[in-house]
Amino acid sequence: MAFITANWNPLGEAFYRKIELYEMGWSLRDGLKECLVAAAPYGGPIALLRQPQRPSSSARPQLEIYSSSGANMASFPWKSGPVRQLGWTVCDDLLCIQEDGTVLIYDLFGAFKRHFSMGNEVVQNQVLEAKVFHSPYGTGVAIVTGASRFTLATNIDDLKLRRLPEVPGLQGAPSCWAVLTQDRQTKVLLANRADLYILDNTSCTPVTPPGLSLQSCSIVNMAVSFSYKYLALFTDSGHLWMGSANLKDKLSEVDTKVRTPPKQMVWCRRPKSQQPSVVIMWDRLLLVAGECTDTIQYTLDEESVCVAELDGVRIVGGSRHELLQEVPSACQDIFKIASMAPGALLLEAHKEYEKSSQKADEYLREIKEQSVLGEAVRQCVEAAGYEHEPETQKTLLRAASFGKCFLSNYPPEPFVSMCRDLKVLNSVREYTVGIPLTHTQYKQMTVQVLIDRLVYRKLYPLAIEICRYLKTPEYQGVSRVLKHWACCKVQQKEEPDESIAHAVSVKLGEAAGISYSEIAARAYECGRTELAIKLLEFEPRSGEQVPLLLKMKRSQLALSKAIESGDTDLVYTVVTYLKNEMNRGDFFMTLRNQPVALSLYRQFCKHQEQDTLKDLFNQDDDHQELGNFYVKASYKEKKLEARLSLLQSAVDEYNKAKNEFAAKATEEEMKLLRFQRRLDEEMGEALLGLSLQETLHALLTSNFHKQAEQLYRDFRVPDKRYWWLKLTALAEKDDWEEMEKFAKSKKSPIGYLPFVEVCVKQHNKYEAKKYVSKVTPEQKVKAHLAIGDLEGAAEAAIERRSEGEISTVLSRCSPTTDRALLERLNRARSTAAKK
Repeated sequence: MAFITANWNPLGEAFYRKIELYEMGWSLRDGLKECLVAAAPYGGPIALLRQPQRPSSSARPQLEIYSSSGANMASFPWKSGPVRQLGWTVCDDLLCIQEDGTVLIYDLFGAFKRHFSMGNEVVQNQVLEAKVFHSPYGTGVAIVTGASRFTLATNIDDLKLRRLPEVPGLQGAPSCWAVLTQDRQTKVLLANRADLYILDNTSCTPVTPPGLSLQSCSIVNMAVSFSYKYLALFTDSGHLWMGSANLKDKLSEVDTKVRTPPKQMVWCRRPKSQQPSVVIMWDRLLLVAGECTDTIQYTLDEESVCVAELDGVRIVGGSRHELLQEVPSACQDIFKIASMAPGALLLEAHKEYEKSSQKADEYLREIKEQSVLGEAVRQCVEAAGYEHEPETQKTLLRAASFGKCFLSNYPPEPFVSMCRDLKVLNSVREYTVGIPLTHTQYKQMTVQVLIDRLVYRKLYPLAIEICRYLKTPEYQGVSRVLKHWACCKVQQKEEPDESIAHAVSVKLGEAAGISYSEIAARAYECGRTELAIKLLEFEPRSGEQVPLLLKMKRSQLALSKAIESGDTDLVYTVVTYLKNEMNRGDFFMTLRNQPVALSLYRQFCKHQEQDTLKDLFNQDDDHQELGNFYVKASYKEKKLEARLSLLQSAVDEYNKAKNEFAAKATEEEMKLLRFQRRLDEEMGEALLGLSLQETLHALLTSNFHKQAEQLYRDFRVPDKRYWWLKLTALAEKDDWEEMEKFAKSKKSPIGYLPFVEVCVKQHNKYEAKKYVSKVTPEQKVKAHLAIGDLEGAAEAAIERRSEGEISTVLSRCSPTTDRALLERLNRARSTAAKK
């Protein structure tokens, strides 16, 4: 604790410190000399392209990927073309930009993923320089060709190449250039000696930085801040200009007194900091410049590379990995010599308390008198987050916990949250993991992204422990990690299918939100079809199983799974796929072995594919259904001959099916159609297609009684039906004379009450009265009531001495007009009741 400020260096009103993150674990004979280096931000991996030690025609460069602690993750000889630039995507994939404009993408472990080209023009003119940048759209690539033209791709995952306008007077590569992202637009800022230009999609605009010293003759280096808000320019006179990236505001200008062009220049600025600062690196010198005229200088004893971060600069060397950053204000307030800040007093109070000294009470009284105990606790908690040494973190958190004891309403969330964050950060900063995140970077990155990065590095146990420790919802945490583990597991070709399937099922168990179909799909992509099928057995959702089985050409199994699911839509999906993939005979044979699928397909064909339905019935020798098919098809035919032909086919099929009733009924339908055609030809009546009953009705209403009689005899229409049809038809056309003759022709099989009713229905009570006398005694009351004859109804009811019929008549009588009849009926009812 006594030496915390030993590595602090003042610059203006701020302090800067250099913290050693790791002693690098790699073994590089010449350090980073003759190496092309790219390090990913947020404590990401480091890629080296090392040139062969003894140049020869057979010697090849070596591409190596390390963690931030120098642990080797991948190494392989580079067999492709000359590489101009290395860079990392936001997902920690390595980009290798070749001089022919081809960009090759590798994963963290050196596995090739894909490639793309920056255009044909680049192939011809070669790449002079290239840069990889990150924008709101994703990871981008910018290049400048031998023709002094810039080509830009703002998102390599959605590749759209943009060729930027020419720069006047530019020959070869510019003095220096950088990519800017402003207002969701990506532009290129370049310097051609003393001239500065901004290139966008349509124009090349000359710009002048405000207040740039006249002593400068040429701009030799430039740097854009991590947030793309600030710009730094270095001139050949040794002056450093700092300002806004839109070139509207100047922040400061510093004379570094070094005229040699720097190897690297990056911004070193914490979020919310008021101190602009830039780190400039030469071969053996590292210089930090800010708003004031003073600078901080560090001597470099080895070849190094600067990596811009959100809140500082990482310095990667052959033996060490360090972090250079502005000391956060909370740490300054607490640890600065003779500081009287609340946090500093609380830390001293806690130290004295641990010594059992009375001074602890004095410090506490001083803090409480100023009413800043809450602020003191907040400072200690915040400062703990900025410290890398666990012992310093613990000291600050213990002081904060000590101060909280004297506060009644201090919220516990910030303290608890910081403890959790630091436990996670300390675990990923371990040498074996090698992700030196700061608390600021961790909060910007989010837990989910950190889990993703651990999973990508195959650090599954640590990822699971962090998820459980932070109580992340299972489907977002543990289940997601296990799914990635399983997808990686199925790619291990040395293990047998049974072993992997068992391991996956045991490990995943009942974990929520895991889709075995996704794991099986990965196995299938790796050429392990049988393993994919075994894994699908663990998938509870048939809707997830079936599509993958179809993709794997396991259609029979897919059909069985679809039928087991009971989901008709899924069965239809498989059947449609089979129909398109198989020949007709095999398709029908497959369906014959699956009755449910066959039944559903028949239902589909009934509505959509009638001809296919006929083929299905033929295949199965289902004569009954074939007969039904021909009958239904006959109704759609407009020409009689075609209809009769189909009906004859139906008769043949019914006979084969030994369905005599259906065959006879169909034959009679054919007979009726021929009869109707003859009537149409003779009388001009449109009878074709009508049913037997409709045909009889049409003939009777048209006075074709003889033809109706013939139809009645030929088709053996029951007497009661025929009398009803004729009676109804005669009543509809008001042929009362013919009705009377019909009633007298012979005894009515339906009685005479229907005659009364149809007459009344046609509002002809006069004709109805003619048939009342012929009605049987049981129906006389009903007949009299139908024509409104209450007297007659009363006589009939009294004569039959039926209490029910008397009550019916009584209900129809009016107390005012039928008083005498009411009395008579009441007496008759009383008499009937006594008997």
